Amino acid sequence: MLFGKSRRAAPPPKIWRARNMPKRLLIVAHTPSQNLARLRDAVLSGARAPEIEDVETEARSPFETRPEHVLAAQAVILGTPENLGYMSGALKDFFDRCYYPLLEKTEGLPYALFIRAGSDGAGTRRAVESITTGLRWRSVHKPLICRGPWREEFVDEVHELGMLMAAGLDAGIF
Repeated sequence: MLFGKSRRAAPPPKIWRARNMPKRLLIVAHTPSQNLARLRDAVLSGARAPEIEDVETEARSPFETRPEHVLAAQAVILGTPENLGYMSGALKDFFDRCYYPLLEKTEGLPYALFIRAGSDGAGTRRAVESITTGLRWRSVHKPLICRGPWREEFVDEVHELGMLMAAGLDAGIF
């Protein structure tokens, strides 16, 4: 108590959103192969499930994604193949171009990651997490690492990830 009055923490600032204005989910995925394109399409399909009412979802190549796209989004899903134990050059290019324009403007941005890994995906995961930690983005789902030889279940797993992200955004969970 200070001068006989209790001190309460100030409530967090509220971000103004027009009523009924849809939230935006951005998918940034590098898809140099047919199987990776299938994963991108599956995450997009999951995010656009009919149960999700107030979320607009857009998928972009890392090469065409600009800071404005991220700034307009309320959540991001990143997708990359494992290339030599690292993220794809395309996703790295995205971060190289967008890191400083996004720094301090997207703190707390919810994100999820999926990796198509021929081996364990650990280096790719570490690299992406290092950059997103610097941006102070908030991981809202354990990275989905599709390891080893191609399996059809990867499509279902990534579809579910897209649905979970969009549903969480729609429900205001993040």
